[in-house]
Amino acid sequence: MTAPQRQLWLVRHAQPLIAPGHCYGALDVPADPAATTHSARQLASALPQGLIAHHSPLQRCELLAHTLQGLRPDLVSKPDARLAEMDFGAWEGRPWDDIGHTALDAWTADFAAHRPGGGENLAAVLARVAAALQAARQTARRQQRDVLWITHAGVARCVQWLVQTAPGPSPPPRADQWPLAAPAFGAWSTIALD
Repeated sequence: MTAPQRQLWLVRHAQPLIAPGHCYGALDVPADPAATTHSARQLASALPQGLIAHHSPLQRCELLAHTLQGLRPDLVSKPDARLAEMDFGAWEGRPWDDIGHTALDAWTADFAAHRPGGGENLAAVLARVAAALQAARQTARRQQRDVLWITHAGVARCVQWLVQTAPGPSPPPRADQWPLAAPAFGAWSTIALD
C-alpha cells in the first residue's frame, strides 16, 4: 500500500490595505481584518488535520495565520522569511504609473537578474523559495503530512515556475515566460509535494 500523496497548500493573504495600483512587495502593509476573518473561516473548514504550517513574516500573512489558529488550534504556524514577497526597493509604496515605462522595461529586459527599485532580483527570490520548497518536500515525506504556506502571489508564482521546470536546473525565466496566475486574495491552490 502506497502512502497518500502529500500536498503543499499555497494560501495568499487577504486584500491588503493599500490603494490599488501601488507597488508593494516587502512593504509591510496590513490586510483588511474582515477579509482576513472570512478567508480564515473558509480555510479552517477546508484544510486537513495535522498540517505543517508556515507563514511569511509580513503582517498581512501573519494576521491570517493567527486568525486561522484561533479557529483551528491544531494549525500552529511558524514564520519563515523565505516565504516573504519580493523586495522592490525604492519602488515600494509608489504608484506603478509613477515608476515609469523605462524602469519597468529595464526589469523585463533582464527579468531574473535586474533588481527592480534596487531591491531583490527574481533569481534571489527563486533561490529562497526553492530552498523552502525542498525543505517542505523533505518534511512532508519524513512526517507524512501536508504543508501549509500562508504567503504572497509572487511566492506562489515562484512555486509554479519551479514545479514547471523541475527536475534539475533550468535557465532563468524571461518576463514572457513568467506565470501570471496566482491565488486570489484570501484564496489558495495546492501542488503535489511527491
